[in-house]
Amino acid sequence: MNVISTAPNGIVNSDTIFDFEQDQELVSASYSGGKIRKGYLVGNVKDNQLHFSYCQIRYNGMMDHGTSICEISYENGKLILKENFEMSSENRKEIGVNIFKQL
Repeated sequence: MNVISTAPNGIVNSDTIFDFEQDQELVSASYSGGKIRKGYLVGNVKDNQLHFSYCQIRYNGMMDHGTSICEISYENGKLILKENFEMSSENRKEIGVNIFKQL
């Protein structure tokens, strides 16, 4: 997956590639690209929503972590995640919406 729409304060972008895995309700992913050197997320699927926590490090060395709730949908047979995120970076907190689409 990658991000097809990024929040103005978002860090991931269309160059960030996510490699998701799912085992029943457990979901995990690693990702990198764009501003992200390496990131990981883990969470679960329940009632057509994906809830996860994530941590990531940018190429500039800044580390971020947070939580997300995603609405799951499909478009032309491709999985779409509308992510509502809360992110902490150093002494800042950010909220926003990103949209992911299956490649």
